[in-house]
Amino acid sequence: MGLAEDLANKLAEDVLKASDIMDDEDLPKEIAKLLGASSQTSEEAFLTAVRVIQANRKARAMLKDRLTAFEAKLKDQSQ
Repeated sequence: MGLAEDLANKLAEDVLKASDIMDDEDLPKEIAKLLGASSQTSEEAFLTAVRVIQANRKARAMLKDRLTAFEAKLKDQSQ
């Protein structure tokens, strides 16, 4: 990856953590707007990283739920 992507990925991770802590879902949009004012490339890389991280979180949550349900089903069947 290039410098812009590396920096955007790290920033996206930090912003999403802060957004979770502060319960502020608008924070990534505000940071993206700030980035876009000086670098469209940085803004696009940041927004892509945010979307990828959020999609990954959703996918992991779904996987966890499915595994939990499967384990519960196995436990019920064994009793």
